[in-house]
Amino acid sequence: MAMSSLLKRFQDKWKSYRHRFVPWIAFNLRKNERSLRKVTEQSKDRLVSDEELSETLIPFFRALLRNDIACQGEVLRLLSTTTRARYISPEDHERPERGEPGGEHRRPLETMLHTTGFCIERKPSSLPFAGTGVFVTRGFVPKRTTVAMYPGTIYQAFEPILFQSIWNAFVFRCIDSVLIDGNDRGISKMIYRSCSGRDRLGPFALSDATWLTVSTKNPLAVGQYVNNSTNDRTANVYYQEYDVPKEFPLELRQYLPNVNYRHDTQRPLRCVVLVALRDIHPGEELFSNYFTIVN
Repeated sequence: MAMSSLLKRFQDKWKSYRHRFVPWIAFNLRKNERSLRKVTEQSKDRLVSDEELSETLIPFFRALLRNDIACQGEVLRLLSTTTRARYISPEDHERPERGEPGGEHRRPLETMLHTTGFCIERKPSSLPFAGTGVFVTRGFVPKRTTVAMYPGTIYQAFEPILFQSIWNAFVFRCIDSVLIDGNDRGISKMIYRSCSGRDRLGPFALSDATWLTVSTKNPLAVGQYVNNSTNDRTANVYYQEYDVPKEFPLELRQYLPNVNYRHDTQRPLRCVVLVALRDIHPGEELFSNYFTIVN
């Protein structure tokens, strides 16, 4: 009886795990070809340019910073006058309790709705046994819009991730074998916190660790909970790799939900964003497609 109960628990766990587990997807591609996006070369995986992605993320992050102006004093003092003017107006000195010039303080989700025109949130998935999913709860997502980000620790192909990967449904593999551990629990959580705390430049945080909590500063950082599409649920978003450019504003890096495992990594910080394949309406759950390179 105990063995039967244990087996049932394992089967239920696996049904949830398999929707994000890379080997399971690979072995089942023939059964589920609608969830596969074929890519002939790595360069052709980018359906939106890095410049477009930056043009989407930077204004949103600036809105988040403006809305958190009361907690940004140390950062603002070290910015140039021109840069500081992006976030502060003369009225703010008279009304320090107002996060956004001329407007009331907003929570991150409200800032997201006000800036991007939509909100996404985690809720129980509509897919049986898939656990948590991500839904558009308010507003409208136009095609080619950045909908979410995949948070986590970045591991280069040669770096160790064995223990972190055990029973971990949130390890994402990029085309070039870079791995992103998006697990917000256990050893993965501890490693991310440690690396995030390590990488600072004076008062400037270079990554966001609040996605590990219930009070995230960047509401885009829920991409690890987006389930893969099935034959019944077609994909409405796709993964795209994004290497953060050197000129990305220093004061906005505090909202990037990724950090390198090694502090001396020479490559640009790797992020993965999820971009809308079509217009997405309120109430819809996000479903992603996985990809392979076809020679």
